[in-house]
Amino acid sequence: MTMDTTHNRDIVVAALKHAAPYVRMFKRKIFVLKAGGEVFTSTESTRALLEQVAILHQVGIRVVLVHGGGPQSTRLAEALGISTEFVEGRRVTGEKNLEVAAMVLNGQINTQILAACRDLDLPAVGISGVDAGLIKAHRRAPVSMKGSDGGPVDYGFVGDIESVDADVLHTQLENGLMPVISPLSADSDGVLLNINADTVAAALAAELGASKLILATGAPGILEDRNDPGSLVSYVDLNGLQRLRESGSLADGMLPKATAIETAIRGHVPRVHIISYLVPDSLLLEVFTNEGTGTLVVENVDTLSAAEQSQSAGG
Repeated sequence: MTMDTTHNRDIVVAALKHAAPYVRMFKRKIFVLKAGGEVFTSTESTRALLEQVAILHQVGIRVVLVHGGGPQSTRLAEALGISTEFVEGRRVTGEKNLEVAAMVLNGQINTQILAACRDLDLPAVGISGVDAGLIKAHRRAPVSMKGSDGGPVDYGFVGDIESVDADVLHTQLENGLMPVISPLSADSDGVLLNINADTVAAALAAELGASKLILATGAPGILEDRNDPGSLVSYVDLNGLQRLRESGSLADGMLPKATAIETAIRGHVPRVHIISYLVPDSLLLEVFTNEGTGTLVVENVDTLSAAEQSQSAGG
């Protein structure tokens, strides 16, 4: 046996020993992972994330994957000559935008993820909020902030969640399947509604009693200064998150994420992680190391161990 072989063997053994306590801790626990549409704009980034998800599944962690589709929806809308409007990071969904969202979310991205899962022998099943009454919602009323015309903002066919029936997901998880969820829903009259994927993931995590909600995005995490990638906030609690909002550190797409994080934690999800899919193996590092790579949000930072507070966001 060469020195290189011995060294590589020692690295593998050390890694397994390091990961073992986390595997014991999280086996049979539920993680809700929300991945933004940007993750699925390339075959490489799709596979890189799903390979990590497959490892979580193989060690007994029950994963529910919620996906977005913002970049793809915007691109298809532009190709069709349909304008796209955002207000405080949230998409306005007109009738034609809704048709685009349904085509992209249910028709393109969900199927693309399932195909990649098949290649990885990851037993996934596609579902949307419409299926089996998973998510009941109503159309959002116009919001009393000034829109482009100076009047209240009408988000169009955007839904606010009324309730979640997670029984169908529990059934799939108990049968060893991984639900892959598109954030479309419908009201009681069957009118399709588009719901922010972060909002859907937070509601599902709370209803499922998830141990973690993990938001995979293009950002490295929450930044103290959103123009400085080196100002990563390793961990923060709800009071700290509110301070960051008031100071202007949160903007655009991070605003609905912050609201979703608060919803999840108030719904008794103990830990929410924001990680970047651009960092190699960021999901595995976040779950199986104490250091992590992104931002950890908890209800109160005083509950974190000294080791966690001296390191970063993992565990």
